[in-house]
Amino acid sequence: MSTRKFWRGAAVGALALAFAAACSSQGGAQSQPGAASSGGGGAVTGGKNYTIAMITHEQAGDTFWDKIRAGAKDAAATHGIDLKYSNNENGPENATLVQNAIDSKVDGIALTLSNASQVIPVAQKAVAAGIPVVVFNQGIDDYIKAGSKMYFGSDEDLAGQTIGKKITEEGGGKALCIIQAQGSVALETRCAGVKKTFANTENLQVNGADLPSVQSTISAKLQQDKAITHIVTLGAPIATSAIAAQGDAGSTAKVITFDLNKDAAQAIKDGKIEFSVDQQPYVQGYMAVEALWLNLTNGNDLGGGKPVLTGPSIVDKTNIDQILPYTQKNTR
Repeated sequence: MSTRKFWRGAAVGALALAFAAACSSQGGAQSQPGAASSGGGGAVTGGKNYTIAMITHEQAGDTFWDKIRAGAKDAAATHGIDLKYSNNENGPENATLVQNAIDSKVDGIALTLSNASQVIPVAQKAVAAGIPVVVFNQGIDDYIKAGSKMYFGSDEDLAGQTIGKKITEEGGGKALCIIQAQGSVALETRCAGVKKTFANTENLQVNGADLPSVQSTISAKLQQDKAITHIVTLGAPIATSAIAAQGDAGSTAKVITFDLNKDAAQAIKDGKIEFSVDQQPYVQGYMAVEALWLNLTNGNDLGGGKPVLTGPSIVDKTNIDQILPYTQKNTR
């Protein structure tokens, strides 16, 4: 980890202590997609076997969430936790999943706040019912409103600013920031962060669930606007579509991405992607479950009232050789 360029938040000490537990479980086993999955069967340290619900805004076909689930399952297996995973990208349905978890009397809830206005009132009901809530991945500005004492994720604004600074240093002309899910606060924040430190940034909305459409939309934009020198994608699958679009359009614009998968990691190795700003989703999934277990069994709260940052962590040609193998196992 010493080779990573890793910006730490005020609460990173808490993460280091807690993540020591995660290091004992590096298997990265992937859960099966679906409405719910059960992660258990690992060593139980004694006492009650807990049931934890994990509820996310996962969009169908987005492999990013495989890493979240892998981390969550590994933590659940370590402590003999029955993990119930469910997801819906739409706010009302997302809120219903939280209410279902309350009604089934789970012991803890880990959730994302992409749909904050709909989900926060239901999360507050969970806390009022005595169910601890941990927020991860999205909701850094809203997790306290939801009644959660803990948040695990990246600072999206800082991550975006990091990219903007890099483009400025390279003397970039114009950046195109690709948003693949309409209405996502985190994605909008990323692009806004880029624009803060590189003013000539334009957003382009695409449908992340339709990658051929993503490719054609980016290609058309590149052909129409030859001033674009950098393409910023907000997810690894979108980055691979951007590379293909770049070829279609005959563009020399550099590709920068948020997040990693094995294809994006290989593209960094091959020089097709300049670098990735990684939020380390495996850690987010692992720590969300681990933190709930610590709270339920020992009354612990991590972070000292501040978010525990899992990123931004830069992955580029200087450290890709170290990280590439882990992308094959869904632990990056």
